[in-house]
This record gives sequence, C-alpha cells and structure tokens, in this order.
Amino acid sequence: MEDLERILIELEERLFQPDVRNSSNELAQLISDDFIEIGASGLRFGKANVLERLPTEVAPEITASNYELRMFGPDCAQLLYKAKMSKIDHPSPIYSHRCSVWRQNNNAQWQMIYHQGTTCAPF
Repeated sequence: MEDLERILIELEERLFQPDVRNSSNELAQLISDDFIEIGASGLRFGKANVLERLPTEVAPEITASNYELRMFGPDCAQLLYKAKMSKIDHPSPIYSHRCSVWRQNNNAQWQMIYHQGTTCAPF
C-alpha cells in the first residue's frame, strides 16, 4: 500500500505543477471522463469545465502535507491531505483540507474521479 500511496501522491502533485495545469492533454490523462469537483465556493465542476478553465489560469503555488490513503477497493482509493495555496492575486495563503478519489481504469492507469477542497484555518 505504501507504493500505491507514493504513486497517488505523485499524480496528485503533478496536478499542482503549472506545466501540467496549462496542458489540456496532460489534464485529460489524469482526470477521468466522469470527474466531479466541488470547489471551495461550493460550485460543482466536471472534466470539460476543468479542461477549459485550468489552462487559462495563472497556476497557484500549492504545497501539501499530512497525506492519508484510504482504500475503497482494489482499484479505488481516497487521498486526504492538507494544502497551502498561494495565489498572485490573493494577499495571504489559502489553507484547505483536500480529498481526491482515484480509480484505476481498464488500462491500469490511475485517474482522479473526484476532488474537493474545503478552506480551513491556517495550520
């Protein structure tokens, strides 16, 4: 399970990288077609919205800690963690608790199917 945790953390952190966030092709590989995100605003997004929105945004700087892996089955896992996000247009960092659900597809590739970030007090 340690190997899977390392793999999913690496995939999660790829989504933090500006070059990945700016690439619709890379995002499409990491995010499942049935992906859903609940943003801090409470709005719900699907894959099409993410592929349209992320490449046009200035990528924030994201650092993550306190990863926790929970298995839902042999091909489905939840990754919980804390994140600190710094944005150019925001004067102070934004702290959040985050949750991603990853599923292994028929090609043995792990893809994110769900993500939620909930703002919280600084940690």
